[in-house]
Amino acid sequence: MSEPVRDVPITGEPIRLGQFLKLAGLAEDGAHAKDLIENEEVTVNDEVETRRGRQLSDGDVVAVGGDRGRVTLAR
Repeated sequence: MSEPVRDVPITGEPIRLGQFLKLAGLAEDGAHAKDLIENEEVTVNDEVETRRGRQLSDGDVVAVGGDRGRVTLAR
């Protein structure tokens, strides 16, 4: 069973996938985020995503392995 989805607040939409991976702690840094994406280890809303610049919006769920983060707008 996978981990529960963590809400990760962002201050403005949209945010790029590479940035979100770092913010959510799903990647150590930009190079790690790039490697995860290139190796097809990242899904957005249960679909493999290979574009680091993919724009994410409120409610999108990003997963790396069993770790999942949901884009939420900071209130």
